[in-house]
Amino acid sequence: MIQAIYVAKKSKQPQIEIDAVKVDAGKGIVGDRYYGKKGIDGPNITFVESEEIAAFNANFGQHIVHSATRRNILTQGVRLNQLVGQEFSIGDVRFYGVELCEPCGSLGKSLANDSLTSSQVVRAWLHRGGLRANVLSTGILRAGMQFNLIQK
Repeated sequence: MIQAIYVAKKSKQPQIEIDAVKVDAGKGIVGDRYYGKKGIDGPNITFVESEEIAAFNANFGQHIVHSATRRNILTQGVRLNQLVGQEFSIGDVRFYGVELCEPCGSLGKSLANDSLTSSQVVRAWLHRGGLRANVLSTGILRAGMQFNLIQK
């Protein structure tokens, strides 16, 4: 399910948590920094598992907040890696899982501190950083909504 929704109007601005968002097919989240960006498949929307944030905090003695990964949708009880190459829905909104949202140097730098280097952060989030997906239909997403795999 969707545990929380985060957006940032511009790159490098703090993300804010909101209860609901409109998503547009092929464009992403209305009002988010990636809305309508062209040229790269999958930047429409990003997801991350709350369980992976909790595991990172527990395994490395950290206390990062949910928005620290800069992903749009925080999930609970959904194995995102299994959605790569799959069509899924949340409510009436359809998505296509394009690729894993692997950690980058920016994430490494933002989460590095006295006890973890940037490289250690990136390695810790490898294959755990979430999912990049394309928005296939327009609709509203709200915290608490459930995921459904679309069978073909």
